[in-house]
Amino acid sequence: MTLDHGDPGDAPSIPMPTAPVVNPARPSAAEEARTVAAATNIATLASLSADGSPWASFVTYGLLDGQPVLCVSRMAEHGRNLAADARASVAVVAPDPPADPLAGTRITLAGVVERPVGDEAVAAREAHLAAVPAAEHYIDYSDFSLWVLRVHRIRWVGGYGRMDSASAEQYASAAPDPIVPVAARAIDHLNDDHADALLSMARVLGGYPDATEAACERADRYGLDLRVRTPRGVARTRVGYAEPIDGIDQLRAATVELARRSRES
Repeated sequence: MTLDHGDPGDAPSIPMPTAPVVNPARPSAAEEARTVAAATNIATLASLSADGSPWASFVTYGLLDGQPVLCVSRMAEHGRNLAADARASVAVVAPDPPADPLAGTRITLAGVVERPVGDEAVAAREAHLAAVPAAEHYIDYSDFSLWVLRVHRIRWVGGYGRMDSASAEQYASAAPDPIVPVAARAIDHLNDDHADALLSMARVLGGYPDATEAACERADRYGLDLRVRTPRGVARTRVGYAEPIDGIDQLRAATVELARRSRES
């Protein structure tokens, strides 16, 4: 991950691990971006007006192999913009942002738009309708057109100090995380009933032997994100499973194994 922020000066600092983080495995920036893109159907579209000035607008989208499919009208400025200049990007914010919006997860997908033709046009129409069922009321109007954003560049931001970029090839070959969208109940269970196990994980596997509290903030196919409280302040760390998992039914066994490893160590 890229750290883009410099010296915070007199601002509060985040306590660093004082022991090795045993397995910090986490999704790549491309996987994170695919996960965010698949989690919602709304975005902010940036297009270029006739005079070259940027124009931001609210849009809905579907996904065709990870590429956003837009359905826009020529009556809208962004529709006319796309027809005149194919360069565009969309900014997507992950659902359910935290109280501090800048601590949340978001992505920018940039590239060029193209009108799909032939079989791709059929698939693009189906993809948009699958994500935006209400579009059935206008998708076939003569002033509306489908556009596929061919993603060339990806930027993922996971909150303060967590950000990275991905190439078009990396994005195309990645897949959305299968655990993140369905892990809320499991996370609540871990925090409500297994706080001691999470604390042990943070101390032994997460690099914070001085942790006094730990809570799970996220579970994905590679591991858990833990929020850790120490006498030095609050930090976040990572505890990775022994092996990646492919379904929510495997999460319990993976977390039990993490608890076992932290106890035995």
